Order: sequence, then structure tokens, then C-alpha cells
Amino acid sequence: MSDQINSAIDFYERHPISADIILGRLRAARGHLDAVRPDELFAHDQDHYGALAANDALAVRATIGKNSRVADFCAGLGGPARYLAYRYGADVTGIELTPARVRGAQQLTALVGLQDRVRVVEGNVMQVPLADASVAAVVSQEALLHVPDKARVLAEAFRILKPGGRLAFTDWVSHRSLSSRDKELMWDGMAVSTLYDPHAYADLIGAAGFVVLSVEDLTAEWGVILKERLAMYNKLRGEAQQAGTPAGHDAFYESYVRFVALVSAAELGGCRFTAEKPR
Repeated sequence: MSDQINSAIDFYERHPISADIILGRLRAARGHLDAVRPDELFAHDQDHYGALAANDALAVRATIGKNSRVADFCAGLGGPARYLAYRYGADVTGIELTPARVRGAQQLTALVGLQDRVRVVEGNVMQVPLADASVAAVVSQEALLHVPDKARVLAEAFRILKPGGRLAFTDWVSHRSLSSRDKELMWDGMAVSTLYDPHAYADLIGAAGFVVLSVEDLTAEWGVILKERLAMYNKLRGEAQQAGTPAGHDAFYESYVRFVALVSAAELGGCRFTAEKPR
């Protein structure tokens, strides 16, 4: 399991989207970094499929509102956490494994003055540093695919949620078993640890004690989004190389090209899951 965790850290340490890249794009757009508003970051800091609309979809399903206490599992650079705080008035704690992304999230959050409502802390979602029954919602976006033991993550979400609290997240799913070559490629390039088909994933959520409220297949929608993201990554890679910042690695780009093809063929895809902890 430690090898899988280290591979996920290594993947994100070398990811082509970084705080430095975001700050560079923001500086290029406005000329300086003085008095930056949170909404000025949103065009640059949403590293997930579907941009702001995806955040809104999770917020609605998780019934996030003013002063809702929210945990964001695998929070990355904190873009969704800042959005939920700014748009909905939530109080968000992000749990993020990769030290460089924790530092980047803290830097970006302080830049826009949201540090009183958003904190991204270094931690493992299989052992969340939050108290029992302490949050009203747990969210996550396209990140649990890196986690070797999803059952432990779901148990942790159940533990920290208050009775009646909501779990709402998106993740990769496997509609058909991958070949050995594709499994190896996804592991080497994007640290993909475990994948389930939608029904098995829903069963796993139920086994953690949740009542599953909805399972939404996003595969067709992701097919369009991922082609656009592949073009974006190619562009970002060039920008990162020019800036002398981490630009990802060759295996990532090879695996991402294959990932786009697999989603287009509906062999891989994505789902949005919503569940509730019984009262």
C-alpha cells in the first residue's frame, strides 16, 4: 500500500497544473497579483472535470449552504474548496496527501483572503484528521481512483459525517475490464490504483453504512471534457517547460491519451455518487 501512496504523491508532485502555473496565468491575465478576488482565480484553479458547474452539482447534492462544515477529500490545490466557501459560504477543510499541493493551496487561499473559511491540511483520506460527526458534507472529485483502499476512505467519510450528512463525489469507473497493458499504463502514467464498475462502487458505499441516493453516469459528458483537457495539458506542458516548473512526465501524457480513448469507447468513464448517513 505504501508503494501506491508514494506513486500518487509522485504523480501530483510532477503534475502539469501547479500553484506556480496558476499564478503565472493569473499575472498574465491581470498584470499583477495585488488585491486578487477569489472569483478571479476560478478560471485557473479548478483542476477537475466540469469546472464550476461540477462544484455546483456536488454542492446541491450535498446540500451545502451558508456555514456548512465541509470536508474535501483529496483537495489538491484547493480550487473547489475556495469556490464552495466563496459561492456558498461554507467552511471547508481539505485533506491533501501531496505536500507541494498543500503548500500551493495555502498560498492561493491566502492570496484571495479566504484562509478563515478554507484550510487545506496534509493528510491521508484513509485516516482523516477530523473528529467523529464533525462535518455536514464530504465531497471529492476524480481523486479516489488513486486510493488503494476505498472501503477505508468511505468508512472515514461515514465516521466524520454527522447523522443526516451527505457524501457527494465523482470518480472514475470501469465499465469493462481493462487489459493488462491498459492497467499498467494507467498505473505508470496516472497512479490509478483501484477501479470499480458503477454497481460495485454503489454496493461499496452501501456497505460503509450509507444510504445511496443516486448514481449518475457521466461517461458521455466526460468524453467531451477530456478531449478539451488533453489539449489544455499539452498547452500547459509547454508553458511549464518555459517557466522551468514541473511539466509532468512522458508516461502521464501517454496514459492520458489512452484514457481519453477508453472513455470515448465507454470502457472507462465516470460517475457522480450521492449518499447519506442515516439519522
